[in-house]
Amino acid sequence: MKHLKKDVVRLAATYLTIIMVMSVGFSIVFYTTSLHEFDRRPRSAAPLPERDGDIEAFFDERTASARQSLSAQLLSINVITFIIGGLLSYLLAERSLRPIEDNMEAQLRFVSDASHELRTPLTALATANEVALRNPKLTLKEAKKVIAENIEDVVRLQHLTNSMLGLLKEEDADQYRHHVELVRAVDDAVTTVVNQALEKGIAIINEIPQVIVRGNHQALVQLLTIFLDNAIKYSPNASTVWLTSTQRGRNLTITVRDEGMGMSAETQRHLFTRFYRADESRGQTHGYGLGLSIAKKLVQAHGGKLSVTSEVGKGSAFHVTLTLLKA
Repeated sequence: MKHLKKDVVRLAATYLTIIMVMSVGFSIVFYTTSLHEFDRRPRSAAPLPERDGDIEAFFDERTASARQSLSAQLLSINVITFIIGGLLSYLLAERSLRPIEDNMEAQLRFVSDASHELRTPLTALATANEVALRNPKLTLKEAKKVIAENIEDVVRLQHLTNSMLGLLKEEDADQYRHHVELVRAVDDAVTTVVNQALEKGIAIINEIPQVIVRGNHQALVQLLTIFLDNAIKYSPNASTVWLTSTQRGRNLTITVRDEGMGMSAETQRHLFTRFYRADESRGQTHGYGLGLSIAKKLVQAHGGKLSVTSEVGKGSAFHVTLTLLKA
């Protein structure tokens, strides 16, 4: 970004100025001290004889030569300091500002993607209303249908804006340190998506044990709902979604596995990127590509780990590792 490049140069110039002030200051002090030592050359109390005039001239010439040599050396040192200091200052400034640049680019990308995602349904909403208004033969039944579709679009937009706000909101770490009954969180998540599963004839097999994990109940419900919703969306009719877990020490790994279309390696690399949706899924499901980004943030807030295993045509499995408090 151009303005950040200018900031890097300005910060590097500030660093270099500090370095050069110190270097030049040291050089002046060193030069002054050295001259003082030269001037302290022992002199006889009595005047030198005339024949010793050459010796006096020799000392003066040697002192002048030493001054000149010292000046040249200090100048060379300062030039080298300027070159090396300038390079190091630029590298340090660039490293210092890189996180800021990354954050700004992420924000700009987020705003750009969000604007695009908002523009599409808003355009469709406006177009549907304009078509209805221009239809002189619009019946009450057709008007109700348009209104119903408008409400659906508004609900989807509301969900999108809530999701975006959730991604931007900074969470308090303390609210993720409660004792949570995992079975209750799973049951609440299953209840949320059960109608969606019934519509497609999908069975949800819940094998989660009675355990207590560290976290936040509502956040875990949202997290599990995202994975279950994702599994149901991309699974064929009359298939199965499994909820299982494995324990290793104080860690419990929850797995949500489906029999869906699976994902390619390329899709898995971008899976948790905001607004990303695989090409093969576009047009087949409704969504904005924010769910898994939110899930990743929720897992990080819990101090957990998130991974996925998938193969095209063989389904997907999402694995969430949380801290186990007691069984």
